[in-house]
Amino acid sequence: MSELYSVEQVAERLGLHVKTVRNYVREGRLKAVRIGKQYRISADDLAALTGGAVPAPPREQARRSRHVEVSAVVSVDAISRADADRLATLLTAAAGGHRDDDGPLRVQSVYDEQRARLRLMLLGGAASTAELLRLADAMLES
Repeated sequence: MSELYSVEQVAERLGLHVKTVRNYVREGRLKAVRIGKQYRISADDLAALTGGAVPAPPREQARRSRHVEVSAVVSVDAISRADADRLATLLTAAAGGHRDDDGPLRVQSVYDEQRARLRLMLLGGAASTAELLRLADAMLES
């Protein structure tokens, strides 16, 4: 016997609104069994609607392909405007063409003239962000 899903479970798996799934059932586009006041949809009937295997719910898909994102704030004191611009340009250029499984690598910078302070915000995958931090450290040490 095939697994049975509630209307809510089917809606989540297909990325549809619950009312849309109920309308599919009422229109006969999706076969369902009524148990009390609720509909139950078999995996076979769901597969017939989608034309293939039953998709996994988004939470299960997320567990299988874990997304890791790192955010880092770097504060550099006593840095000239010219050096701050060089560092920000270098990191932005390094991040520009870089894209990994965790998405694009982003860099934002803010320079405070009064305090001669540069703030860098880095957002991206763990390994990519670590590379940018090493690059910034190397430039600041030289």
